[in-house]
Amino acid sequence: MSTVELRVEDGLAFVTLSRPERLNAISTTLTRDLNAALEQAQADDEVRAIVLLGKGRAFCAGDDLKEFDQQTENQNTIDTHIEGIQQVTRNLMLCDKIVVGAIHGYAVGGGFEWLLNCDMVVAADDLVAFFPEMEWGQFVTGAVTHLLPMAIGYQRAMELFVLGERQNAAALHAMGLVNRVVPPADLLKTATEIARKAAAKSAPSVGALKRLLTGGLGNPIEAALRQESVEAIQSFQRTDTAERTRRFTTAKRD
Repeated sequence: MSTVELRVEDGLAFVTLSRPERLNAISTTLTRDLNAALEQAQADDEVRAIVLLGKGRAFCAGDDLKEFDQQTENQNTIDTHIEGIQQVTRNLMLCDKIVVGAIHGYAVGGGFEWLLNCDMVVAADDLVAFFPEMEWGQFVTGAVTHLLPMAIGYQRAMELFVLGERQNAAALHAMGLVNRVVPPADLLKTATEIARKAAAKSAPSVGALKRLLTGGLGNPIEAALRQESVEAIQSFQRTDTAERTRRFTTAKRD
């Protein structure tokens, strides 16, 4: 795994996004590595809880726009990229083990979605999270079309999706989207403490609880993931998405 690090220690798996030179932006390689790390942690009977974090100055800056042309080269590359993103959500939410996010810096687009996919979240007070997809002509993923309205209400969710305004850690805490806000120096320590407390609980009971809270039979998360994939794939095929994406990347270079 070249873009994700996995470390297991005392019953906890620490899964770290490791593309710090790109602010851990999402590439097809990163989603492949992240899914492999999460699946390995889930299959390890010694692992009782998972801590998800990002290396460097950010948790995850969203889709790597520098790779947009590569991601949209043909139908197979589009399908593979979107499915990889959605599979991360399945591995975070539809497993039996508690996932604690230790989130700092930027959590943008898919990074924000993965924050919302964690069972509990500790945020550093430097966190900045937002959804840029509507600006870029893309579409949200991560089952957030189901999760976010359920968590904060329809109108507020629409505001976050459509306006794409930046939210800090305090605002997310007020909305109930993160559990704790701490200084960056205390982030990993606090997330680890919470994960250890979760790991000490009954694994079968916690697993059953997580399955029920994520929808149980006829899972609405899976339904949301499928429909989001359709919309995201179609957005990647549109000419206006390519134009908006290239305009944004050009503006950043200028």
